[in-house]
Amino acid sequence: MTEITETATDAGSDSLSKVQTGATEGVEILTGDPKKALIKLSLPMIAAMMLLSVYNLIDAVWVAGLGSDALAAVGFTTPLIIMVIGLGNGIGAGVNSLISRLIGAGDKARADNAAMHSFCLTAVISVLITVPVMVFLEPLLLALGAGSTLDLAYKYSIILFSSIVFFLFTNIGYAVFRSEGNMKRPMYAMAASSVLNIILDPIFIYVLDWKIEGAALASVVSVAAVSVVMIYWIRFGKSYLTFSWKRFKYDGRIVLDILKVGIPASMEYMLIAIIVVIMNLLLVDVANEDAVAVYTTVWCVVMFAIVPLVAISTAAISIYGANFGAKRYDNLKVTLLYGTGIGVAVSAVIAVIVYVFAPEIAYLFTYTEGSAHLAGDFTAFIEIMCILYPFAALGLMANSLFQGIGKGGTSFTVSLFREVIFSAVFAYILGKTLGYGQLGVWWGGLFGYIAGDTLGFIWAFLYVRYLLNKADTNRDCGKGAGAQEE
Repeated sequence: MTEITETATDAGSDSLSKVQTGATEGVEILTGDPKKALIKLSLPMIAAMMLLSVYNLIDAVWVAGLGSDALAAVGFTTPLIIMVIGLGNGIGAGVNSLISRLIGAGDKARADNAAMHSFCLTAVISVLITVPVMVFLEPLLLALGAGSTLDLAYKYSIILFSSIVFFLFTNIGYAVFRSEGNMKRPMYAMAASSVLNIILDPIFIYVLDWKIEGAALASVVSVAAVSVVMIYWIRFGKSYLTFSWKRFKYDGRIVLDILKVGIPASMEYMLIAIIVVIMNLLLVDVANEDAVAVYTTVWCVVMFAIVPLVAISTAAISIYGANFGAKRYDNLKVTLLYGTGIGVAVSAVIAVIVYVFAPEIAYLFTYTEGSAHLAGDFTAFIEIMCILYPFAALGLMANSLFQGIGKGGTSFTVSLFREVIFSAVFAYILGKTLGYGQLGVWWGGLFGYIAGDTLGFIWAFLYVRYLLNKADTNRDCGKGAGAQEE
């Protein structure tokens, strides 16, 4: 097996030149100027993720029309959904990282084989996850604190979790295309899924009167439709990668390489789910179930606001991977600093806009008689979370760096500090120990995220500097050896 290691040589330009043979436009962008690559690869991602986030917000708005209990039911289901989607995104990160590193190293044959391995993993993981979740769904929801909203939470989640294979397949399919610098197909697919979902939501929820089950069915139908399109692209679409079962050859080392990044990346989403559970239980303890509705719904607003940051960091994984595979460590530094700078600037502007229009945004979720009493809490929490946006750029770019270069364990450690060690602990201290209640949970979580994101960026920057110093040392040693031979 050709390992992608950290050993620095002068082969970087040779590897990138080798890639250009038969390369698509996406691969040429991926292996070119990292600044231009980041912009070109990020823009389609921003467009697609904005639409997806718009759908998430609209979905929450439609569900809000069913009352605060329905919002809370979705909130209690959120941790399980995050775990499943996170599994797909995590394995996708592993696939993206490995294939882009192989492309950067000029090893197209193994890149093709890795792509086929990713689809095999999708099938296996879907079976392993669907069966136990379906069997233990009700006790899981009870353990997550559903309580009086158990019936609604179960009706909503049973439909989603019976269709796990579609969610995993699309996420991993997106990752395969991104790994070769093809951001347009994921953009088209995500956009189509979001638009279809937006159309189906009011029809299923209100016109057909399927209520909360209708919201879940709309999601399943839209992602299943996109899965069919993805299969067509894989089978007949033009691509740098070759998707062929005839050329497929099982390689356990490829699976291990994918999982080496994929499992820690999936565990990062597990941490997010855990923090949601902790916050939900903490909020129920210090306040009530309405506090859960506020917390989980406002996080939908946060995720919408930081879409540009998520898009930039997602695109950066492929760039990091390709340049790491080609041993162009200077481009890692450029990508990290440039991406973070853009992210901080953009998110600061978004934070100001969201803060100014916080009352209007809150109204979207409190327009009914059953949820109007939550308007003040919604507005306050939306305003508080605006502080987080610029700091989120630091953490996201750090995580994507470690994932892109195959350091999934390090990325997980950064997330562990941010999500649990800092956020959960600070929230408990302020909300419970010091008795500040719901407000303390909000501020404690915020302080924790800021501390974790800052730590992650410092760690990433120092690691890139370590790689550059190591490359300089190896180069000097090589020159010294050459001089002695002369």
